[in-house]
Amino acid sequence: MITITDKAAEKAIAILAAEGKDSWGLRIYSAEGGCCGPSYGLDIDERPMADDEIIEKNGLRVFVNRNTLSTLVGMQLDYYDDGEREGFILSGGAAPSCSSGCSSCG
Repeated sequence: MITITDKAAEKAIAILAAEGKDSWGLRIYSAEGGCCGPSYGLDIDERPMADDEIIEKNGLRVFVNRNTLSTLVGMQLDYYDDGEREGFILSGGAAPSCSSGCSSCG
């Protein structure tokens, strides 16, 4: 299962509140896979779909399709802000990284 940091939950709740969407949640979805494994996207959604799992953290609801959830095992959703850049990041897990070199990348 994916874990969500307190910092990510707090920031997501603040963003949803600022947009007047307090009752909405985040959606993590699997995007087209590249040569180095799956990639993921993050969006906001009003409600879960029928085949979603709901993960709750500090009042935040995160919707993940059951098939996608199995690819997120060991991953963590966090929020970073280094003063110059900020955003959500998914890290960890067993997915390969292109930085480690993928011979099939073009």
